[in-house]
Amino acid sequence: MKIVIVNKSDRTGGAAVVSFRLMEALRGIGIDARMLVVEKLTDSRYVESAGSRLSINKKFIEERLKIFIANGLNRATLFKIDTAADGLPLWNHPLVKDADAVILNWVNQGMLSLKGVRKILESGKPVVWTMHDMWCMTGICHHAAECSEYRKNCGKCELLGPGALDKKLAAKIWKRKKTLYSLHEKIKFVAVSNWLYGKSKESGLLAGMDVSVIPNAFLFTEKGQGRIKKPCGDKITMGFGAARLDDPIKGLPVLVEMTRLLKSNHPELASRMELVTFGNVKNPESLSGIAVAHRHLGMVRGEDAVREIYESMDIVVSSSSYETLPGTLVEAQAYGCIPVSFDRGGQADIIDHLSTGFLAEYADNIHIAAKRLADGVVWAALKVDTPEEIIKIREKMKCEVVRKFSPDSVARRYLDIIGMPNNT
Repeated sequence: MKIVIVNKSDRTGGAAVVSFRLMEALRGIGIDARMLVVEKLTDSRYVESAGSRLSINKKFIEERLKIFIANGLNRATLFKIDTAADGLPLWNHPLVKDADAVILNWVNQGMLSLKGVRKILESGKPVVWTMHDMWCMTGICHHAAECSEYRKNCGKCELLGPGALDKKLAAKIWKRKKTLYSLHEKIKFVAVSNWLYGKSKESGLLAGMDVSVIPNAFLFTEKGQGRIKKPCGDKITMGFGAARLDDPIKGLPVLVEMTRLLKSNHPELASRMELVTFGNVKNPESLSGIAVAHRHLGMVRGEDAVREIYESMDIVVSSSSYETLPGTLVEAQAYGCIPVSFDRGGQADIIDHLSTGFLAEYADNIHIAAKRLADGVVWAALKVDTPEEIIKIREKMKCEVVRKFSPDSVARRYLDIIGMPNNT
């Protein structure tokens, strides 16, 4: 059986990492799975480029230019909007033509147009579209946040500002998606978290469609020395990582405020804490104001490097305003870090509150939000300082991660949805 996974990259971004892992998981159970990308960064012989660099750049620029003009030359939303108006003719690519089934993942920014999706569907092959965000259920945005227009027809899009030349752009793309889905009802969608599944059922686009929940696959190794027992009262290391730390969605100002509250309300604990950040930072000044000891590692690549970072930390914090299924929390648990996060997205699929981590209630007020995260860090620190408790929670976290996110089980669930034999 041949399956092709279509994703923009094989390494850059969360969707790329988990798409690559899904390919490896499928190959591990005997499926000839391959990836089709426009940004090939690994040396895997099972990953192929979707086109020439010239053709890829041409489609990317064409689509960005149209969006830029339609939104009144507004740079602020240029990469928050995707229309799938332009894309490569992937239906003619050998990997797609030879495949028994196609899995679409993150295919925006000029990789695959809605017309291209239709062409693939018309081939009659089983098509599964894995949703890593809300784009399949909205007009043009990837995260609706507080906007509820996706439940109707995206007629009033907040991303189309007062200077937009085409204020109906979101509604037009919403209608095109509606037509595509209604003409090809056999297309199946996968939500990577129960939270995203719930959003899909609220959507005017996906409410009646075939949507399943399958988490992303995560692969963990036992290399290295692993955890070294530390004496009670020793330094506590807290981690915070993302592809881009100062992306507004990641809530870096909330994290900074949280460290200030720890210093003022829990000075003894704060004096023992070190915050380790890793990932790109567009504005280095955004890291100023952190009130505990701090190290920034920059961008970290490679599973071994990531594992070593997590094994050196005790707690990992996510201050994101929303997340679909944050892989950093899964990886953190697997390698012994207690996660502290807001309960706003797919975090509840990962964390069992007060058992395998801490889920804080989100608040728009930065001080209230920071206070709730700080409460979670204090709770986690108490676990770290109690030998019996930290051993117990680490064992439970690892067992839960293996149960929920093992590559083998995830791959077999995809085969079930596609309708392929699952007896390899």
